[in-house]
Amino acid sequence: MIVMNSEQVIKEMVKMIHKLSARHSTWQVFMDFVEIAAIAISNSVDKHHFKEREERYLTMIKPYNKEEMELMAGLMALLTEALEYYVKNDHFEDILGQVFHELELHNKYKGQFFTPSSVCDMMGKMLMSKEKIQKDIQEKGYIAIHEPACGGGAMIFGAVNGIREIGLNHCKELFVHAIDVDLKCVHMAYAQLSLYGIPAIVIHGNTLSMEEWSRWYTPVYFVDGWQWKRRRVKVSDDACLSEVIAEPIEKAVIEKNTESEGMDAIKQDIPAFEVEANGQMMLFS
Repeated sequence: MIVMNSEQVIKEMVKMIHKLSARHSTWQVFMDFVEIAAIAISNSVDKHHFKEREERYLTMIKPYNKEEMELMAGLMALLTEALEYYVKNDHFEDILGQVFHELELHNKYKGQFFTPSSVCDMMGKMLMSKEKIQKDIQEKGYIAIHEPACGGGAMIFGAVNGIREIGLNHCKELFVHAIDVDLKCVHMAYAQLSLYGIPAIVIHGNTLSMEEWSRWYTPVYFVDGWQWKRRRVKVSDDACLSEVIAEPIEKAVIEKNTESEGMDAIKQDIPAFEVEANGQMMLFS
């Protein structure tokens, strides 16, 4: 399938979700799909959470028959191919957020709306200072984006478009730390950040109360050793601690209940993935 633009992708995904809605509510299908997608990606790299997430996956798929699961797989394949297309064409979008709106689910769920891509792109261009970014790259080797209410990731992708215009490699010179109180949004952002090849930690938590319930590491986070890169920067340069806007949150939750998880993430083996000539990682061959 050749993906020409986001409108075609969204239209096809909505069509497939409506087919799945013959026996299930549209809301439940969307919720299940984004969680299944997130679990499928996470379980390819994250040993620490594999068992619990695999059990969750097996429970979730029970209401769906074989044909419906094939449609779920088709949705995942379409999303993967679409995001790879956007990477190759150097433009990042929150596709799942747009699907959410096209299905009119935002009318049901607490009046929740996601920021349009055009607005995110504009803000990304306005906020990405070439001088500041180049300074961070020289000092640390990367820049960090911290999003305390990430939604589906639209604002992050707008910022990525901004740094791509400057000439940075989003797989090598960017780290994303994202938080959302809504687990659905965590799954949406995590799946898309992963498929875009962006090193990130996506946390299901409350930024204001500094509570955390789960964390999701994108494959590139492990593949390129970001657990070591971030630790090296913090140890070698105390001034760099200021780059972590969410540092108090991370420190609080790690001290409270995730210290062993953090160490386990560092110890995990780096998995092998195919890499295309343009440097884009292929999660699914």
